[in-house]
Amino acid sequence: MRVLIVQSNRDLGLVWQRHLERMQAEIDLVGRGEDALELLRRKRFDVIVLDLVLEEGSAFAVSDYAQFNQSEANIVFVTDTSFFSDGSIFVHSANARAFIEKATPPDDLAAIVEHYGTPREARNLAGT
Repeated sequence: MRVLIVQSNRDLGLVWQRHLERMQAEIDLVGRGEDALELLRRKRFDVIVLDLVLEEGSAFAVSDYAQFNQSEANIVFVTDTSFFSDGSIFVHSANARAFIEKATPPDDLAAIVEHYGTPREARNLAGT
């Protein structure tokens, strides 16, 4: 499973990375939207963990690019704001699969990423 983490807080991104690496995921961690776009041009990802409020760049630019160029990549949005708490994020991003708080325990985030990073056929065989 290939995962792109786009998180301005490097320490938090590293915590998430360590938890995902325990599941044998291959991780790329960036802090800026521009860096995420560059990686999306060069690599394919199964899941993108994307902070809704980046210090540099736009999460929606990353989401839109992924939607058109890697439509199979599932996006897990994370935030510490109340924006889109009504669920409208799923209207704005066609490949959004989850919308969680930054304070979500890393093990829970890892489980969500594993679920959306597992091919649908494998999930069907496992009965999930």
